[in-house]
Amino acid sequence: MKGLSLATPGERLNVLCLGAHSDDIEIGAGGALLEWIARGVKVEATWCVLSAPGQRGEEAETSARSFLQGAASARIELQQFRDGYFPVERAPIKEWMQDLARRFTPDVVLTHKSDDAHQDHRLVSELTWNAFRDHVVLEYEIPKWDGDLGRPNVYVPLAAATLAKKLELLELHFATQHGKDWFDPETFQGLARLRGMECRAPERYAEGFVARKILLA
Repeated sequence: MKGLSLATPGERLNVLCLGAHSDDIEIGAGGALLEWIARGVKVEATWCVLSAPGQRGEEAETSARSFLQGAASARIELQQFRDGYFPVERAPIKEWMQDLARRFTPDVVLTHKSDDAHQDHRLVSELTWNAFRDHVVLEYEIPKWDGDLGRPNVYVPLAAATLAKKLELLELHFATQHGKDWFDPETFQGLARLRGMECRAPERYAEGFVARKILLA
C-alpha cells in the first residue's frame, strides 16, 4: 500500500487540533502528533479544547504540553462551553469556530467524526466543516461504550514506542477518567492494533481517521 505524506522530516506542518473535551484529541489523534514530531516534522500546533472547566482544564493544559513537547510551536486554547450541552449552545460555539478560522490557516485540521455517538463531538465536527471548507480535515475516532466505531479510510502508522508514550501520557494526565470502564491502556492499544492490522503498519499499530474530501495536487 503506497502512502501519501502530509509532511516529510524537516518540513513544517501547521496542525489545528479540535476536541470537545479534555482527553479527546489525545485519544483520537495523540499518536499521530507524537509520531510526526518524533519523525522530525516541524509541527506547529494549535490545540483547542471547547469544554475544559476546573480540574479538567488543568488536565487539558498539562496533557497538551506533554503531547506537543518537541513541536516547533504550540498554542493551547481552552474554552468553557458546557459538557453535554453543545447542541443548545450552538450559536456561541459557531461564532467561536468562525473566529478561529479567521485567525488560523492550518495545513490539516484534526476533529471528531461526523457520526460520533456523543452529541458534543458531532457538533464540533459539523462546525469544523462549516468553518474550514478549503482545508484537509481528518476526523478521528474515540472508543466508548456506545459502540460507534466506523471504517477509517486514512491511517497514520505508529511506532511501538510512540504508542507506548501515548498510553503513558493518557494514564499520567487524566486521573478524572480512570473510573470509566473504557478508559484504559488495553482499550487504546487494542484499537491501535486493529487499525495497524487494517493498514499493514510496519510496527503493527496505527490511528485511523476519516477523510471526506481530499484534493490531490
